[in-house]
This record gives sequence, structure tokens and C-alpha cells, in this order.
Amino acid sequence: MRVFTAVIAIAIGILVLLGYFLPQAELIQTILLNWAVILVGVAALVGLVNLLVVHTDKVRRGEKGSIYSALLVLVMAITFFAGAVLRPEHAAMQVVLNGIILPVEAALMGLLTVSLLYAAIRLLRRRADVMGIVFILTAAVLFFGSVTLPFGEIPIIGTLVRPWVSQVLALGGARGILIGVALGTLATGLRVLFGMDPSVWG
Repeated sequence: MRVFTAVIAIAIGILVLLGYFLPQAELIQTILLNWAVILVGVAALVGLVNLLVVHTDKVRRGEKGSIYSALLVLVMAITFFAGAVLRPEHAAMQVVLNGIILPVEAALMGLLTVSLLYAAIRLLRRRADVMGIVFILTAAVLFFGSVTLPFGEIPIIGTLVRPWVSQVLALGGARGILIGVALGTLATGLRVLFGMDPSVWG
């Protein structure tokens, strides 16, 4: 059975790969990719149902923090049915997106930034090395260059240093990470296609 599933995975991977090079295999590639999108959507739905079951069980047993679980279940149900009835492009759903979801995401990103800076400072207190100091200085430049002050941006830092760091250094690092991810994905895909990955065979 494991060999059968491995053969199916390898064959589908080869067919999808051939769709990029042979026009004759493009139709098969499109069908397989559509199936993959459907499976991913179903998997996300199963994950939501599992989340709903877990938090509903917490509310039923009256565990600590069950009020938050009840709030999560209620909001999830309202958002799901409202999105199914009104559709995501409806004005009410856009209000929910722009008025609730985006501000919460921005707040979480701000909290993550402060937490990372605090962790970096604690790490610097325990082990002061060059990379830790560079990280602290870079974070400080970005923070002070992004703050809103009554007199506007801080000279030089806000107008010259911060844009250069964020648009040159950070962008170059992000592209390097994406290239590394792409190469790693390519290597993993080739190992799966040639049956060299032990996880394919179980």
C-alpha cells in the first residue's frame, strides 16, 4: 500500500512538472492543481471544525478561560454564516475586515515586534556578540525612524537611514530567504519525484 501511494505521488508530481514544459500536459496539470486547491480548502475547513469542537468542549466542561472559547465560537459562527450568505465582497464583510481583522493583526504585529526587541535585549545582556549588537542597533534605527513626533520625523534617521535599511538591507535579506526557501522546496520536490525521500515510502 505504501508503494502504491508513493507511486501515485511521484506520478502526479511528474505530470504537474511536465505541464510547465509540454503543452499537451497542461490540461492534466490544470486539473490536478484544481484538485489540490479543493483538497487544501477542505483541509482548512476540517481544521476550523476541529477548532470549533475543541473550544465547544472547553465551554461544555467549564474549564478555565472558557468565556474566551465561547466568544471565539460565537464570533466564528457569525462570521462564517455572514460570509456564506453575504459573500466576502459585501460591504458589511469589508467593514468587518477593515474594522476588526486588520487592526487586530496590526496590534499583534506590534506586540510581536516589542517582544522580539525585549528578547534581543535580554539575549544581549547574557551574551554580547557582534550580531546581537547589530540587531539591536538595526531595531533601534527602525523604531526611532518610524515614530510619529510632533515635529515630524527624526532628521537623517527617519529620512535617510530607515528607508535605506528597510528598502535595501531588509529587502535583500527577504529575497535571500525566499531564494533559500525556493531551493529547499526544489530539492525536496526532486527527492520526492525520484523516490529518494523516506517519508514518501512511509
